[in-house]
Amino acid sequence: MASLSVKPGRRFTLPDWQNNSLLISADAERQRHNSHDIRQEGRALRNETGNQARWDEHNSRTHLKDRITTVDRWRETLARCLKEIDLEIDALTKVKEAAENAIQAKNLWLDVAIECLTFRESRRDIDVVRDPVEEELHKEVKVIEKTKKELQQRVDDAFKQLCLLKEARQLLSSDHRHKVEALELDRLCVSFNPTSGNISFKVNPTRIPDGTTALHEWEQNSRCNKERAEAEMKASVDLRGAITLTIAQTNNELDAQRIATEFALRKRMRDMEAALNELRWQEKNTLEEIADMEEEIRQLEEDIRKRTLDLKVAHTRLETRTYRPHIELCRDQAQFGLTDEVQQLEGMIRALQQKRTESQDALDALYRQLHRIRTDIGYKTNSLQLDNKCMDTRKKLVIPVEKFDPEVDAVNRTRDLPRNSQLELA
Repeated sequence: MASLSVKPGRRFTLPDWQNNSLLISADAERQRHNSHDIRQEGRALRNETGNQARWDEHNSRTHLKDRITTVDRWRETLARCLKEIDLEIDALTKVKEAAENAIQAKNLWLDVAIECLTFRESRRDIDVVRDPVEEELHKEVKVIEKTKKELQQRVDDAFKQLCLLKEARQLLSSDHRHKVEALELDRLCVSFNPTSGNISFKVNPTRIPDGTTALHEWEQNSRCNKERAEAEMKASVDLRGAITLTIAQTNNELDAQRIATEFALRKRMRDMEAALNELRWQEKNTLEEIADMEEEIRQLEEDIRKRTLDLKVAHTRLETRTYRPHIELCRDQAQFGLTDEVQQLEGMIRALQQKRTESQDALDALYRQLHRIRTDIGYKTNSLQLDNKCMDTRKKLVIPVEKFDPEVDAVNRTRDLPRNSQLELA
């Protein structure tokens, strides 16, 4: 009799089989849900990190550009200061050479005075007296020696000032050169992008290099260099004036008074011309400001007109909506919006009218100031002409009367004078 074969092993029940299928489906559903959440989180993270990276790069680029602008502004300032200090060094060198030439010229005066005294030592008997001539000769020797000593002191001061100017220039030049190099590096940094071929990972790029300074120290250093150079230039200008004045005072007593007076007149005329130029500059700028203010007032009036038309429109809308019938006459959002618009427009018009009043007051003040400037220009022009007439009259001191010709341009004559005219008079 045949027997049924039975597969060896554990037998599961039908509910076990069904539960297993349900468990597999539930696990699959949960895994897909988890995968979907992870994908969404990954997408959000990618968007967030991408936006943050772009913003950080933009922020860094903006900071670099701002830094380039700041450094370039300082570079231009230092370059301008370097040019000015070079001009001042050249001017002071010329004045120093003029003082040295003046010292050399005084040697002849001293030789003549000593020779005269030597000649007078050959006098005999009763003529060997200490007369006024001898006293004047000895006084002349003392005056010449005193003058040479003063001039030599001025030369020494000029030499020291030149050393200070060159030292200040060296600091300016070094600072300017460093800023040029920093600009090149920062501009190179701005040019970098993800597709650049020369970008790579660096070892500890966020380290603080040795010798790093704070921003305020960097700015203070440049400011100190500039201020020192300006102070030395100012001292040099003052010294040049002092040297020129000392050279002018090396003449005899009669010429000294004449030179001092003409020096004062020339200085006054230069100051007067500078004041006139300043006033003309102020007049030009005031006229420009008046034109700008008048245009601003016109713009304010135009804006007032426009806002008034807008207010009329809002008023008309509000009034028209008052005729809505029965229940339609409600305080809806449109009503609130129109009311707010009216209040805003009324405030705007009041502010514009106030600003127009202030602008008109400022314009009136500008016109008053323009009148004062033009009146002062008239006064100073007259004074400059009188000073020029004084200079022309003083030509009689050095030019024979028969050759004196007062017919010159009374306004422009001093502008053609050589800068070293005082030195030539010495």
